[in-house]
Amino acid sequence: MRKTVIVIPTYNEKGNVERMIEAIFSEAETIPNWEIHVLVVDSFSPDGTNRIVVGLRKRYPNLHLIEAPKAGLGRAYTAGFRFALDKLHAYLLFEMDADLSHNPHMIKAFLEQIEAGADLVIGSRYIKNGSIPSDWGWHRKLFSVAGNLIVRFGFMQPKVTDWTNGYRAIKAWVIKNAFDHISNYSGYVFQIALLDSALKSGARLSEIPCRFQDRKVGQSKINSIEYIVNILLYVFSHSAFIKFVIVGLIGFGIDFGISYLLIEKAHWIVWKATLTSTEIAIVSNFLLNNFWSFAHKKLDYTPLNYLWNFIKFNLISSGSVVIQTLGITAAVALFGKPLWYVYKVLIIALVIIPYSYVLYNKIIWKEKK
Repeated sequence: MRKTVIVIPTYNEKGNVERMIEAIFSEAETIPNWEIHVLVVDSFSPDGTNRIVVGLRKRYPNLHLIEAPKAGLGRAYTAGFRFALDKLHAYLLFEMDADLSHNPHMIKAFLEQIEAGADLVIGSRYIKNGSIPSDWGWHRKLFSVAGNLIVRFGFMQPKVTDWTNGYRAIKAWVIKNAFDHISNYSGYVFQIALLDSALKSGARLSEIPCRFQDRKVGQSKINSIEYIVNILLYVFSHSAFIKFVIVGLIGFGIDFGISYLLIEKAHWIVWKATLTSTEIAIVSNFLLNNFWSFAHKKLDYTPLNYLWNFIKFNLISSGSVVIQTLGITAAVALFGKPLWYVYKVLIIALVIIPYSYVLYNKIIWKEKK
């Protein structure tokens, strides 16, 4: 029988924690083949949340309590994960909120996805049959939807629809691989960091619909402005796609700069200068992408492997030149020459960048198994 530990961080949840724990253990009685434990990580709540949990332990032997300093959601989860792995030897860990916003009746659906082969299951509010509360204020809805869109497209992972919901089931190996990374984050961006680490580790992801219920007792602890700022900072500093775009801009600068020097100062003929500057930019892009953009799956260093992948990189880059040339030619023929630079920018942004990014990931920097 596999052991799962449901980790619940708490701070001043006196009005919710008892009902939440009772609901989880009631649901656990209907689930065969799983030994379900609940671990409350309380941050020394002044309202006596911990005393309620201690009292409930007499009724529920699989209920555990640890206390950790109040240092943000991420630190509480990290402390809980370590205890669950080191002391309880969990095979699977859950993240759940203490305020009854996550329905315990869904636990069985999460476990079914794990049994079907998923390594990480997310309760998504943004797929069919999922939802956020209709009575949320417009600003909270905007922050929730916008935050997820920023991450989905910032990481070029549009299939992952909910990066920030904290109702998840995660296999132990995924957490162990992520510890060094997630320990750097203490706020709600912790959820994004954990999912980012899991995907980069090759975890198989599944989503199930989640109807998020707003808390009835107590106050929400999320700061919306801080939440969005932290998301933007995390995506900008960790997104392979954004790094890839920056590398492309660097390559453009190198290409243009060397062309200018060779043509204007060294008086090379145009085709020779252009060929030289383009190839130097391609070399720069290849190295920067390998050691920065895609550092988490950089190429194994052998001369033949580097040479072969560099040839493929050149071919994909050549394809970009062909696509851009044909696209601009067609646009000029259809809409006229005066706006050729607009066509060029649109083709690069909407066609060349996605084309290159996808092929580099599929052909050169493939996910390591």
